Amino acid sequence: MSRPDRVILDEPDAAGALRRTATSHIGLRVPDVAGTAEFYGRVLGLVPQAELPGGGQRLGWGVGHHVVDLLPGPAGLDHIGFEVADPDGLAALEKRLRGAGHAVTELDPAHLDDALPVDGGQPRGLVCTDPDGNTVHFHTAVRRAGEHAADTGRRPIKYQHVTLSTADVPAMVAFYVGVVGFRISDQLADGRFAWLRSNRDHHTLALAGTGRSGGLDHYSYDLAEWEDFKSWCDRLTEQDVDVAWGPGRHGPGNNLFVFFDDPAGNHVELSAEMEKFHDDRVTYTPRRWDPVPTTINLWGGQLASWRRTSEGN
Repeated sequence: MSRPDRVILDEPDAAGALRRTATSHIGLRVPDVAGTAEFYGRVLGLVPQAELPGGGQRLGWGVGHHVVDLLPGPAGLDHIGFEVADPDGLAALEKRLRGAGHAVTELDPAHLDDALPVDGGQPRGLVCTDPDGNTVHFHTAVRRAGEHAADTGRRPIKYQHVTLSTADVPAMVAFYVGVVGFRISDQLADGRFAWLRSNRDHHTLALAGTGRSGGLDHYSYDLAEWEDFKSWCDRLTEQDVDVAWGPGRHGPGNNLFVFFDDPAGNHVELSAEMEKFHDDRVTYTPRRWDPVPTTINLWGGQLASWRRTSEGN
């Protein structure tokens, strides 16, 4: 079997400009808002924080920032959101986006009710679209009091990363790394998957070369540790939630994982023990992993029904 061409994904221009940026929230369009909200409450402990226009629901952990917006409609991704806590990070990001020719608008204040003021002023946010047409929110720091504040065996400690589906990984890397300011932690050697970081976590954003341009591949919640991860695998069974993939351990990121689907068919990951990066202390070259099943799942190479690699399937 011939090996596909190897692709080195570049880290151009603004790579590494963001060092204190994390996921904050995600917007999902779902056919059944009430049923999906009940599921997220029962399984993940998310509770309603606000009603949204048109019958939507905003969910969080009761205090602090919101995590999920459920909006009525055919199943799909509505938006993703990032908290830019870097000093002067939002203003610098806006300058880079506009300088690269991207349209930027102000984020609706309704999305900023749990964001913190900047230098005594008002919270602020930006909206743009990425090369695949996904709507992206960037905003100032949010209140995170709801994280790390519950029984970790019954509730994740935070929303940790999002993975987008794309038909053009290099173009998406050029945007999120070269303009926005993420860095590449790891990639598959064929260039069909990239893991990007914007804080100490191995990745807060990943790009999956599925051949489908735009939309969500999966998104992930962080669990505290191995003991909690084991409890969660039992908890899913107790809640009659079928495991769609895992338990396993990824090569890139070295994190434990288990996947299930929400009622709208979104792939939801629970993860623990993700690798940390300390960019202020080391020089780091992104690793290029062989595009084989045992890279994606070190524990035997079992893949999800929706996941393929270019070698070894």
